[in-house]
Amino acid sequence: MSGATAETYEWLYREFTDDTHDTWLFATFVRDLSPQEALRRIGVAPGPLGDSGFGIAAYAADGGIVLIECGWAGIVYDMAGPLSVGTSAAAVFATIKNEDFAYCVNDQLVTTFSLYSYSLREGSDPDRLQSDVEDLGMNIDGDQFGFPENPISRALALAERATGVHLSSSRYAGPALMGPIDHLAPYR
Repeated sequence: MSGATAETYEWLYREFTDDTHDTWLFATFVRDLSPQEALRRIGVAPGPLGDSGFGIAAYAADGGIVLIECGWAGIVYDMAGPLSVGTSAAAVFATIKNEDFAYCVNDQLVTTFSLYSYSLREGSDPDRLQSDVEDLGMNIDGDQFGFPENPISRALALAERATGVHLSSSRYAGPALMGPIDHLAPYR
């Protein structure tokens, strides 16, 4: 298992957070999958972004890939199940309305929860990641005063721990396989 911490992904959280701390990030970590195969599984052809500028970037990472959606619909979060066929995928959804985590193995939802209500988790094995959740200092039972600092960075670290996929800031700064999503619902 990876030893990722909240600090491991503070840079990625900051990349998608503005000066008022509003975040808009959809990221999915997928074990042992190529960028080409990941885009194929979600119905995205590699190529330039369309007129809207919405698209998906697939970054080669240690152990697999990380998909990041440039848009507002959460397609890479919603497609974590199909992306996990034959492998595993962990998705983080963080917007001004919701902040959620999902972990899938072979197209089965293992666990999913809001970053602010872990005690209400669901899935076929909702406690599978509990030791990592505790180690990362996430709010386990909801009785902690306030919320942990950087819950999104902690969720990204949990995604790495769950899948074994690590995206470094230098890999993120490098080239990604891009594809437009204007043809996918709800963008069309």
